[in-house]
Amino acid sequence: QVQLVESGGGFVQPGGSLRLSCAASGPIFNIHNMGWYRQALGKQRELVASITSSGITDYAESMKGRLTISRDNDKNTVYLQMHSLKPEDTAVYYCNADVSELIASDSDSVEYKDVEVWGQGTLVTVSS
Repeated sequence: QVQLVESGGGFVQPGGSLRLSCAASGPIFNIHNMGWYRQALGKQRELVASITSSGITDYAESMKGRLTISRDNDKNTVYLQMHSLKPEDTAVYYCNADVSELIASDSDSVEYKDVEVWGQGTLVTVSS
């Protein structure tokens, strides 16, 4: 199965910066949209940023101007650079990807299935 592993979370003071990374591994045929979600305590999970395979990005209004999402398709990795962090940004941040998971292939054909994959989450705490 395709897996996503996040890293880069931690503790940061208000106004600080963090860079999250998420690497996909496993039987990958193709990765389509990738994104970051977050879930604060007692709140619903929400989309923070997304990026298509061609690099088109979208950001949550609440964090626009403070985020940059990028991806390295050769490394199957997506990044989230966060600036000017606020206490209300404290949450578990989850990586998400729409993946064509490889089932079988030979010289003539490829068999795959489209799946949505989630990472295990990484905690970001913004506090003084």
